[in-house]
Amino acid sequence: MERGSRGKNLSSERFAPWSPKATHSTPSRLACLPELVQTSLMDYQGRIIRPPSEAESILLQVTTGCSHGKCTFCGAYQGKRFSIKPEDVVTKDIGYAARHFPDQRRLFLCDGDALIMPQARLVGLLDEIRSALPRLTRIGSYANAKAVARKTDAELRELRRHGLGMLYMGLESGHDPTLRRVKKYGDAAFLVQQGQRLRDAGFRLNVTVLLGLGGPDQSLEHARATGAALSAMDPDQAAALTLMLIPGTPLHAEAQSGHFRELTAHEALVELRELLAHTHLTRGLFLSDHASNRLPLQVRLPKGREKALARIDAALAGGVRLKPEALRRL
Repeated sequence: MERGSRGKNLSSERFAPWSPKATHSTPSRLACLPELVQTSLMDYQGRIIRPPSEAESILLQVTTGCSHGKCTFCGAYQGKRFSIKPEDVVTKDIGYAARHFPDQRRLFLCDGDALIMPQARLVGLLDEIRSALPRLTRIGSYANAKAVARKTDAELRELRRHGLGMLYMGLESGHDPTLRRVKKYGDAAFLVQQGQRLRDAGFRLNVTVLLGLGGPDQSLEHARATGAALSAMDPDQAAALTLMLIPGTPLHAEAQSGHFRELTAHEALVELRELLAHTHLTRGLFLSDHASNRLPLQVRLPKGREKALARIDAALAGGVRLKPEALRRL
């Protein structure tokens, strides 16, 4: 998730659809593209999810679902079996994009696991994209740590040379007991290592974490360990979202049965403060401006830390208006 523009606000990750007829619209809706619209444009299977900073990007679906698919909190790809889409389908979509959107500057590879593709095919895909859409200045993708680990350092550098530049990685937590409980792939050391490898390969890195994932009993431990993990990864941007339980997920079922509880607004602010206090980035941007959060922050670290902590303290004291619960969303 190029070091050249650390100062640019990449925004935080959220669910949002894309329509090539409305690439300049505000990316705040959760609904997916209507099936008939999808069919008439490009081959989109199921709900398409992208980071908000990819609002003006061509969305090219090259895989469906997630190769791990076991995280108990995640409902992003419910009902989708993981697969790599046929080459002819992807090539047809690239051709459509080249004919209809030749001036687009950004392209995003969907779904959640493009890097799991065999190296030769992924390199060929990047070359095909750049040949068909020569005006592109950025190609982005989610970076599943499982997929990253399957690439050698040389392969990662090769992908960077062939045009892949922006990667979005979900750390979620740096607290190993929390990671195990929610069935995230890998422990904190593993996730940090994969993030560091991406940075070393020259990628621009955006890392997301989840406030409240440890529940109230592990809140401070989750926050401190996550801050330490973010500090070790040192991404261009760290984005904190607040956990919102999604019906149909195992974690939602845990909550329904009384075995898990979401944080209250006050508890979430305390956790946000602890997370920020323990996050030390070289020149990165720390955000809590996602729609799931109650207190939006955009903090340039390290210089903006104290001002942001003071704002959180003011919110804890009741001096800052929080987002109403009815307006929080994924």
